Amino acid sequence: MAIRVDDDYQHLKKNVHSHIIERLDEEGIEVERVEKGQVSRFIQGVVDHYVATHRIPMANADQAMLVREMVDEVLGFGPLEPLLADDQINDILINGANSVFVEIAGVLQKVQTRFIDDEHVIRIIRRILAPLGRRLDESSPMVDARLPDGSRVNAIIPPIALDGPSMSIRKFSSKHLTANELVNLGSMTRDCLDLLSNIVESRRNLLVSGGTGTGKTTILNLLSEFIPQDERIVTIEDSAELQLNHPHIVRLETRPANTEGTGRITARDLIINALRMRPDRVIVGEVRSGEIIELLQAMNTGHEGSMSTIHSNSAKDALIRIETLLAVNGYDAGERAIARLIGSSLDVVVQLTRLPNGRRLVSEVVALQPTKSDPYRMETLYRSPEIEWSNTQEAAV
Repeated sequence: MAIRVDDDYQHLKKNVHSHIIERLDEEGIEVERVEKGQVSRFIQGVVDHYVATHRIPMANADQAMLVREMVDEVLGFGPLEPLLADDQINDILINGANSVFVEIAGVLQKVQTRFIDDEHVIRIIRRILAPLGRRLDESSPMVDARLPDGSRVNAIIPPIALDGPSMSIRKFSSKHLTANELVNLGSMTRDCLDLLSNIVESRRNLLVSGGTGTGKTTILNLLSEFIPQDERIVTIEDSAELQLNHPHIVRLETRPANTEGTGRITARDLIINALRMRPDRVIVGEVRSGEIIELLQAMNTGHEGSMSTIHSNSAKDALIRIETLLAVNGYDAGERAIARLIGSSLDVVVQLTRLPNGRRLVSEVVALQPTKSDPYRMETLYRSPEIEWSNTQEAAV
């Protein structure tokens, strides 16, 4: 049966939810301290009684759905619960109460999921944040957080969000794709896989570049499988997403400022500390600010084989973006000195692409071969046959 999304049903949900909260208070039931099955049975009894006493005409299937939604509302994250439970969904995007999109296999699609109103969206966001001690209000209208399963959450509310509260959830998967699965899916060829394994084993400093949703974290997880087992790795992330298949890992995570505006720990702070922890390799989940300075210097001073990711649409653009990050974060050097630092620190750029049909693939692998006259001289080690074919078709038009 299709999920009902009419206004009458949303109004009913709001009234029933308020009634359930009143009944829980009257009975002195503390949801956090009572077994979930008991709470679920209590909610079912309240819903059934409410529908009967108010003589609401509902089919059995609709009433059962109302009970499920009220259980999700009281015990979980409301309308998000079915989406979070669906393993096919990678991203959940809420653009206000009546506009919810998901990404499945790289393709965005609108779903029928709906919130009662904007206050309902904000209530669910605050429920997500409550165990983390994070605040979301007019004085602090933006927040990054993580669900208990590791899924990453970003939320923003009015007055910053003009059309109502917005939330983005990047779901965490406990199972990452193996090398063979990536090859079978067409994300890379067997030759590309062999090349990447040789690059990692030979301790070359590597940057994975790509746009949003191209699979940078997936590739970084894959590359970790080729790091020798006797090496010590320190990882640094804003939100812990890496699942490195390795026996000797120290995982570090940044920390935002507390409600008093103190206590912030940045990726740059963590890289500086990581270099005192005797790492063989440093892996930074993503470079986006001043941490790039310390990472490049680490790559240049005995920590060969280090890795990171960056948002960029081509290997050359990735180097230009690093230049920009260095400049805006106070690296005091001329253009040629900056270019020499980058060219001498990075060895390989792995570029990822997402095709129009949503499929992700390694589009090219390039090696930096800096010369005195050209610190960004590149040699193509691999180019996806699909990208080659696409370029040939464009040239023929």
